[in-house]
Amino acid sequence: MAEVTVVDQENNVAGSVSLAPELFEVEVRPEILNLVVRAHRAALRAGTHATLNRAKMKGGGSKPWRQKGTGRARSGSNTSPVWTGGAVAFGPQPRSYAFKVNKKIKRLALRMAVSSRLAWQRLIVVKDITLPEAKTKHFAKVQKDLNLRRALLVAPADAHSLILSARNLPGLTLLPPERLNAYEVLRHQNLVLLESVLAPVAARLAPFGAEDE
Repeated sequence: MAEVTVVDQENNVAGSVSLAPELFEVEVRPEILNLVVRAHRAALRAGTHATLNRAKMKGGGSKPWRQKGTGRARSGSNTSPVWTGGAVAFGPQPRSYAFKVNKKIKRLALRMAVSSRLAWQRLIVVKDITLPEAKTKHFAKVQKDLNLRRALLVAPADAHSLILSARNLPGLTLLPPERLNAYEVLRHQNLVLLESVLAPVAARLAPFGAEDE
């Protein structure tokens, strides 16, 4: 069992918690993380690029000149790609760049990403964060006390005051446990877990059982 110190929002020690080694101390395999990160980034691509091919070009309904006798090269349409202002041959068309990754591999990558933050002492467990009101300045003080730079904070989805207070701070991302993924964990230097989300995060990291397949 990995023992992790629990701190309060002022960075004072408030206890400790044991984390399951099969979830938080997994051997990191870079090829797995690379695959999942590439898949995540590929799915984010818009793929809306487009060029006009001959089917989408206006014009080209009649032959520019007769086939023979003019002394010029043969031509059948003014939309030909060899003409100035003509269509584009083999140009990019709208497409999806997403590719499928097995859900078991995604969950394994998430366990590896979280384990890497624990191994590098970049995983912080906070007992609770309470703010007098939903103001950015209140959470900015918490961020300074906890020394959170480029941090991913996992908090309950119903923590509205916390979400409103932290959403405008640069370098900080808030996610509920059900949206936790390897890409976001790896994109941030620190992973911050509220003590109240440890159970749902552990459920998110757990390998798929027979009931999930």
